[in-house]
Amino acid sequence: MRYVWLLFGLAGFAWGDPADDFLSAAQAKHGEPGLAAARYLVNHMPARDRETLSAEFLSTHLDLAFQARAEFPWAQQVPTELFHNDVVPYAVFDETREAWRADLYEKARGLVKDAKTATEAAQALNRELFKLLNVHYHTGRKRPNQSPSESIALNKATCTGLSIILVDACRAVGIPARAVGTPLWANERGNHTWVEIWDGDWHFTGADEYDAHGLNRGWFVGDAAQAKADVPRHAIYATSWKSAGVNFPLVWARDRSDVAAVNVTARYAKAPAGAELARLGVRLWDKPGGTRLAAKVCVLDGVRRQCTLAETKAGTADLNDMPRFSLQPGVHGWLRFTLGDDVRELPFTALASGDPTIDAHWSDLAPVSAALAALETWLALPVNERPATAPALQTALTRAEAERALELLAADRSATLAAERRAELEQKAITLGDKTLRWFEKTFGPAPAGGRSLWISLHGGGNTAAAVNNKQWTNQIGLYEPAEGIYLAPRAPTDTWNLWHEGHIDPLFQRLIDDHVALRGVNPNQVYLLGYSAGGDGVWQLAPRMADRFAAAAMMAGHPNEASLLGLRNLPFAIFMGGDDAAYNRNRIAAERGVLLDQLAQADAGGYVHFVRIYEGLGHWMQRKDAEGLPWMAKFQREPWPQRLVWQQDDVVHQRFYWLQVPAGAPLKERQKIVATVKERTLTLEGEVPSPMSLRLSDRLLDLDQPLTVTVNGRPVFTGKATRRAAHLRTSLEERADASAAASAVVTWP
Repeated sequence: MRYVWLLFGLAGFAWGDPADDFLSAAQAKHGEPGLAAARYLVNHMPARDRETLSAEFLSTHLDLAFQARAEFPWAQQVPTELFHNDVVPYAVFDETREAWRADLYEKARGLVKDAKTATEAAQALNRELFKLLNVHYHTGRKRPNQSPSESIALNKATCTGLSIILVDACRAVGIPARAVGTPLWANERGNHTWVEIWDGDWHFTGADEYDAHGLNRGWFVGDAAQAKADVPRHAIYATSWKSAGVNFPLVWARDRSDVAAVNVTARYAKAPAGAELARLGVRLWDKPGGTRLAAKVCVLDGVRRQCTLAETKAGTADLNDMPRFSLQPGVHGWLRFTLGDDVRELPFTALASGDPTIDAHWSDLAPVSAALAALETWLALPVNERPATAPALQTALTRAEAERALELLAADRSATLAAERRAELEQKAITLGDKTLRWFEKTFGPAPAGGRSLWISLHGGGNTAAAVNNKQWTNQIGLYEPAEGIYLAPRAPTDTWNLWHEGHIDPLFQRLIDDHVALRGVNPNQVYLLGYSAGGDGVWQLAPRMADRFAAAAMMAGHPNEASLLGLRNLPFAIFMGGDDAAYNRNRIAAERGVLLDQLAQADAGGYVHFVRIYEGLGHWMQRKDAEGLPWMAKFQREPWPQRLVWQQDDVVHQRFYWLQVPAGAPLKERQKIVATVKERTLTLEGEVPSPMSLRLSDRLLDLDQPLTVTVNGRPVFTGKATRRAAHLRTSLEERADASAAASAVVTWP
């Protein structure tokens, strides 16, 4: 059906006589209330309307406004000022002036006949009117500020044109209504317009965005919550007929200032709570430049296996109407879309805080593999009901599938540890067997996107009374301050001379690291070890035998005893000593070890990075000068997959070192030494290599799609391809909560 609405205008005649005629007619027909309403309309009318609009045009609008006020129960309860300001006016913005009220009154009265309140009436209009008029959201409209008849003629409008229709329809049945909007969201994602209606107070709704749950709902609530009342372009405004010194910023006519407004930002803005998040918005299109699709979407973000399921919008929905997922900044993962029986995914990179948007194209999305679907089904089972021999763990994986499986398994392992170990982290006490590790801690600086650093600082003391060691422990927590990170000072579980290098220390420290990775967001590639005096003794011992756990280590005023330096090949290591610290020959031995590190570095290009500082004239107490070690250490991150490594066992032996592993049950010898290198497609092991022996492999070390060769002391022991499996990743993560060092394939011989 074609709608033709007459435009009433008398261009070129003086305003005086028509104004008098309008005021006189209003008083004659409606008495003093009519005169007051007419005077209000005239007094606050834009200047351009005074030059063009006729008394007949104005009288028609006023008469129909009073007719609605008498007919509808909610209209009779509207305060006079609101009736004048938000029912009587014939325009919302600067749209073309036209006699819309009679036609919208006839159409709207049938839609609101069962309504008892203004809210029910407004909901009915929003639900049915746009279908009746056949006008919906479309960016192909001619201009944003279309009048009702212009939008009906095109059957399309954007948020502003739709809002004009809904405001006018509400006014036609006596509901005070106004348009509301912002010239630019605070997240810089464009402008938007919506509608407020009055029913005892102002309530909002999106035009042609009916919500069965009621008013004060909308996809834009989160965006509006970030509005800034004192930043004009990021504030929220409501239209008003009467000017109070504020203009509605018309983004389509920035030079215009004759549409009055009130700043209503305070009604929408909410103060942010807690850490700032990334609110990821998602749209799905059939192809680049195509149309939007409605599909189920969820986020697999590497922290939680699945976020809340949502649905993308299509058709007449506003372009900015999209599901949003609140994620931690720095998170990366996958968007999973389900359309019918088809499931496809799109990876996304690390997110910044704010409101990023991803536009996905169905034609470019990768199908979800059967191997990953099976693994996810396995992970969906309760932990104690997952079969260890499930085919999902043994299926051969592609490189992309292995990377994805690692994300899923690492997230699951972190969630499990977080549930199991929260109490021990809160209590700052870990017990393994009959030994308990307690600690003090401080946190420095804001958390980086890639995760916090962890600084494990070992106190001095030794073979003395517990009270003395306690004092040293208390002193250690205040000794150093990294620029960023969790700095903790553990209390040695014993009061023996070898406080920090007894056999129980290694598993306690691994558990300490795992807990902080799983529950405190620590980056496993940024864990640092340092210690003073007896704590320095511990660093001499622990750093070489646990070198694959740390990014750098620093020894302060300690004695190495029998510890070897060979395991430090890939661990930057610092030595700090007072030049006069002669007890146990510490000063002399420190200098000698510095020379030995020089020699090792010269003989092994790229290895044995070190820093040595002997403070002349200082004794065992270095007056905090050794604090320079922390910024030096902070320059380094661990390389979990080095191309060359040297593994020498200590008197406390380990089964795993970087990508080398001795299978459970195989014999281990103290001081056993292996040198391992990767060159092209060959992995070479030399030294006292036990049998059986395993290599933990990853595409981060070499391309597992290509065949490889393993030689031991010149003898080939394996030739072929290594197969990636989820089982290997799972085993790695159960040994250590360390996704960076998890192996996707394992080669074992004989």
